[in-house]
Formats: sequence, C-alpha cells, structure tokens
Amino acid sequence: MTGRWRMVGLPVVALVLVCGVLGVQVAHGGGEFEPLQPADPCVARTVTSQAEGLDGLTERLVLLGIDDAACTLGVSREALTLELAQPGPRTEAEIDALRGGMLSAVGRMQEDGSLPPASALVDEALDNADLNDFLETVIRALPDSVIDAAVKTDDVLVRAIDDLDLRTLLANLDDQNDLNAQVNAAVTQAVKDSLLARLDDLL
Repeated sequence: MTGRWRMVGLPVVALVLVCGVLGVQVAHGGGEFEPLQPADPCVARTVTSQAEGLDGLTERLVLLGIDDAACTLGVSREALTLELAQPGPRTEAEIDALRGGMLSAVGRMQEDGSLPPASALVDEALDNADLNDFLETVIRALPDSVIDAAVKTDDVLVRAIDDLDLRTLLANLDDQNDLNAQVNAAVTQAVKDSLLARLDDLL
C-alpha cells in the first residue's frame, strides 16, 4: 500500500506545488502578458565592446551607427538589423541613414572622449598592411606625438566611412545571420586603409 500511495501522492504533490507557484505569479500580476517593447533607438545607450583596439572601436562605431540609423528611419534597431540582413538591394534611405549614423557615432565618441589617439592604432593597422619593409619601419619609428599631431582619429574614421561602399557591402553579405561581424570587418579594413593613407601623406 505504501508504494501505491507514493506513486499516487507524488504527482498530487507536484500538481499542488505548480498551482501554488501559478497562484503567486497571478497574484503579482503574472496573469497579464505584455510583449517586451523594443528599446527606443533614439535614446542614447552605453555601448561597450569586449574587443580592443581597432576591432573594439569599429564595433562600437557600427552599433551606435545602427542605433542612429534606426532612429532616423523611425524603426527599432532590431527591425533595421533584420531588414539589412535580408538579401536584395538596399534603399537610398537605408544607405544614407546607416552612413549618417556612423558619422554621427564618430562625433558622439569624440565628444565623450572614447576615441583613442591615432598612434594607438598604428601598429595594428601595419600588422597586415601590404607595405614595403622600409616604409613600415619608418612609420613605426615615428614618435606618437608626431602621429597624433598630424593624424586625428575622427578624421580617419570619417574618411573611412565616406569611402565605404555600403551598397555593395550589404548586397554581398556572405552570412545573413552575422551582419554586424561582416560590417565590422569591412569598417575595420576601411579604417586601416584610411589611417595608412594619412600616414603616407605625413611622410
């Protein structure tokens, strides 16, 4: 009898516990379901990155740029990200909003002091650059103060964004599920190219 009562009793106890939990949830408003509202992209948010150097800089640039673009277009950042990840041509409004958003992000980072000096980015830009050994050695030998006086990070970023072919980039994504990573990689390369071009002008 004990075994039979145990087999019957355990499900009953479980049912009572579940009903108790549900009762507490309902008593505290859990009976009403309201879907979470997407965050307002027009409200400034703190964007951080786990990466460092150029990767971290461009990741923040892209995330802030998408926020600003979503605000301009009047959609959520999630909706814009999903739309940009779809195959097919992008509209002029989307291209303009994304480019404008990244340019706006440069200004925001300049204002909050989160832009690193150009000298902090040089070694990383040179690591995979296709330069002759002599020119690379000369650039690496330049004092940080000389680089920072002649090359401004915000100017480098603006040039990179202006030169970036966003339409082609968005139309030829290799992986539609990883929009941010691919845009980050393209922006990072554009920033490296822009920085090296400015350093070449300096020499």
